[in-house]
Amino acid sequence: MKSPIFILAGMLSLMLAGCVSVPTGPTVMALPGSGKTFDQFRYDDAECRHYAQSQIGGTDANQAATDAGVRSAVVGTAVGAAAGAVMGGHEGAGVGAGTGLLVGSMAGTSAAQSSAYGAQRNYDNAYIQCMYARGEQVPVPASMSRSRQAPAAPAGTYYPPPPPPGYVPPPPQPGYPSR
Repeated sequence: MKSPIFILAGMLSLMLAGCVSVPTGPTVMALPGSGKTFDQFRYDDAECRHYAQSQIGGTDANQAATDAGVRSAVVGTAVGAAAGAVMGGHEGAGVGAGTGLLVGSMAGTSAAQSSAYGAQRNYDNAYIQCMYARGEQVPVPASMSRSRQAPAAPAGTYYPPPPPPGYVPPPPQPGYPSR
C-alpha cells in the first residue's frame, strides 16, 4: 500500500504543474502572402504548425511544463525524505518528504514555467521561419522594417570643394568679363 504522503505529493505536484499553461499553437500572427488565397494560407499554416511541433521534439509547451514540474516535485520529495530519515529517523522521513514536496513543488512551478516558455519560443521561431519560407507575411522586428535611407544633408549653405592642385581654369567664354 502506498503511503498517503506520496499520494498527496503526487496530487499536489500535478496541481502545481497544471498552474502553468501556455498556448498550444503559435503566439505570433501570420497573414496571407501577396497573391495567395486563403486556402493556400490555411494549408501553409497547418504544414508550418506540424513543422514547428517536430522542431521542439513533438511535445507541446504544456506537456514540457508538466513534465518539468512533476520531475522537480518528485526529486524534492525523495531528497526531503532521505534527508529527514538521516536526521530524524522514521518520523523525520515523513516530515522531510512533506518539506521536500513543498520546496520541490515550488521549484517545479518555476521550472515548469521556464520550460513552457522556452518551448513556446522555439515553436514560434520555427513557425515563423516556415511561414516566411512559404511566402507568407510574418512579423519582423521594427528595426528591420524601417527603410534604410541615406542621412539628410545638413541644412545651411553649401560650399563646393576647392579645385585640385595644379588645376588651371578654362578661359572665360566670349561675352563674359574676365576677373
